[in-house]
Amino acid sequence: MDLSSILEFLENRSILVTGATGFLAKIFIEKVLRVQPNVKKLYVLLRASDAKSAMLRFNNEVMSKALFRVLKEKHGANLNSFVSEKVRVIPGDITFENLGVKDAGLLEEMWKQVDVVINLAANTNFDERYDVLLGINTLGAKHVLDFSKKCDKLKVLVHVSTAYVSGEKEGLILETPYKMGETLNGTSGLDIESEKKLIDETLKQLKAENCSEDIIKSNMKDLGIQRARKFGWPNTYVFTKAMGEMLLGQLKENIPLVIIRPTIVTSTYKEPFPGWAEGVRTIDSLAVGYGKGKITCFLGNPKTIIDAIPADMVVNAMIVSIVAHANQPQETIYHVGSSVSNPLEFASIQDYGQRYFSKHPWINKEGRPVIVGKVKVLNSMESFRRYLEIHYLLPLKGLQIVNTACCQYFQGFYLEQCRKIKFVLRLVELYGPYLFFKGYYDDMNTEKLRRAAKESGVETDLFYFDPKIINWEDYFMNTHIPGVVKYVLK
Repeated sequence: MDLSSILEFLENRSILVTGATGFLAKIFIEKVLRVQPNVKKLYVLLRASDAKSAMLRFNNEVMSKALFRVLKEKHGANLNSFVSEKVRVIPGDITFENLGVKDAGLLEEMWKQVDVVINLAANTNFDERYDVLLGINTLGAKHVLDFSKKCDKLKVLVHVSTAYVSGEKEGLILETPYKMGETLNGTSGLDIESEKKLIDETLKQLKAENCSEDIIKSNMKDLGIQRARKFGWPNTYVFTKAMGEMLLGQLKENIPLVIIRPTIVTSTYKEPFPGWAEGVRTIDSLAVGYGKGKITCFLGNPKTIIDAIPADMVVNAMIVSIVAHANQPQETIYHVGSSVSNPLEFASIQDYGQRYFSKHPWINKEGRPVIVGKVKVLNSMESFRRYLEIHYLLPLKGLQIVNTACCQYFQGFYLEQCRKIKFVLRLVELYGPYLFFKGYYDDMNTEKLRRAAKESGVETDLFYFDPKIINWEDYFMNTHIPGVVKYVLK
């Protein structure tokens, strides 16, 4: 694998980025604009009804973020003219043919100009409606592929998936594709057309029964979980992402295809500055819940390896893979994570969270610091259920009786306790499978890519993605948790 200069490759290229308001998409856009100002054009696709609404969303949800402060410092008063010249904001929706782009002239322009397609559009909600997730994560991937096939100058399509398409597999999980209809538990009968038909029929039936929107929503969520678990996936999100990969693999023809499977994506390690984050990520839910005083126990095996990777490393791996696979008509899969190269134990994350919030207490709404104590670690679902029953459910039942007897005198306290329990149960439901996860992600392909970049002498200082350079304690204590507090919880 020979790599030419990455900056030279990006020069005068036109790149289509879908899902432009997403976490990784913002970091990708910022990186390309900052390191290669001579990029020809970034076509950024985001959901909006028209061009004006799209531009408003782009300005409010992308350019206004602190992430772009280095770019703003670099260009000063010329930033707006630079962005106007380099970025074309497009209203669209990947759940439709031609990505929902209605302007025929613009479609023709993109098909003539686009060199690289980056599909970052996804719905990552574990608990979303099945019809919504299938539309974006599965059929949306096919629409992006169909669009890419019409691009005359296409060098490569990069599709960002997730490592967790592996479900709850144990041991070493390889960088291999999923064949159409393949399931995690060996159950036969997975067919994407049939899944789409099932959704349509279910919706039709619910509407015929005059069900409310809330009931339809609830039923569609339940249907997704049922279908996912039937075939061996723990939730609808990873199930629909896996089916998206299947469609791409089967229908790609001679399109150069790279599938990036990141693990748990955390705040930036170094660029454009350390610690930028957006939204509470999976592992942050626990640390934040603890820091705010909502969690008094952690559930999970302390020895479980939590596979985390900083967002800027994921984006750098994406960019290097573009150059490595341009005009190479095969499918290549990259796990971008740390569980093999630099494993991080669940116990360490608990420790970092406790130490950080003990030193830097969270200030609550009343302006008082939340004093955190030692947390009890429950290392099995059985011990969690026992703990919950003894410490919360039985006392809550007693409180409910007392509250009723005292004419709702303790109503505020009772509701607060209910909220806390609901919060913990929700976290366990969503993240339970990952708290006892026994898999680790082989990254041999990614390691080969790193070595090829190093041996080719390309700009590895700019496009670093080796998790071995991370000191987890320093990163969590001085970069990640402070970043989440500053940019997410402000």
